[in-house]
Amino acid sequence: MNRGLICNWLYVEMKKRHGWQADSPIFITALVVSRIVLSFFLIAGTPGSIHAADVAISSTSSEAAAQPPAEPHGYRTDHYRSPVPLTLKGARVLSDGEAMKIWSAKSAIFIDVYPHPPKPPNLPAGTLWRETSHQTIEDAVWLPNVGYGVLSQASDAYFRRNLETLTHGDKAKQLVFFCLKNCWMSWNAAKRALSYGYTNIDWYRDGTDGWQEAGGMVDNVRPLP
Repeated sequence: MNRGLICNWLYVEMKKRHGWQADSPIFITALVVSRIVLSFFLIAGTPGSIHAADVAISSTSSEAAAQPPAEPHGYRTDHYRSPVPLTLKGARVLSDGEAMKIWSAKSAIFIDVYPHPPKPPNLPAGTLWRETSHQTIEDAVWLPNVGYGVLSQASDAYFRRNLETLTHGDKAKQLVFFCLKNCWMSWNAAKRALSYGYTNIDWYRDGTDGWQEAGGMVDNVRPLP
């Protein structure tokens, strides 16, 4: 219940019944007492209400649960949608503003590694297969399924081949890897690119989510073949 509405009602009733004015000492005293009583019932005395102490504990617990984990030595191989580290050894970690600055300068290749179900290898003859699209940062390329902790030989070859093509063989070309917020696939992919010998690697930690929250534009894209 809105306390302001109750107090307005109280003022109208007191004025109507007793002729009290808003600046009357009697009315002011009654108004203060009513606010105290209402606060007690609305906050402390109502079953199921949220107490200030409960809010503080919940907030502290949530913050503790959201603390970024330490950077692992190897690749992440499970629970890919979970809090990610703040760092990636050998790479730069970009904020939204830094990613936008690099994007505006057109100095890097932005690579989205959001996963995508591949075409089944044994579809019956005549079965139609339509590749789904995906919204990503404007002008970025989509290399799906290269961010898993363990890659098949085919996925590894696909990743290497496309990086070679995109960079024209220049391993010093600036590459920005991203996915979504709290997505280990971009962390894995950037780390793997470093293992391939690429030396100018950026990891955009908040990915497409952060980009859109910061006002960046997105496009519908299809995965590179």
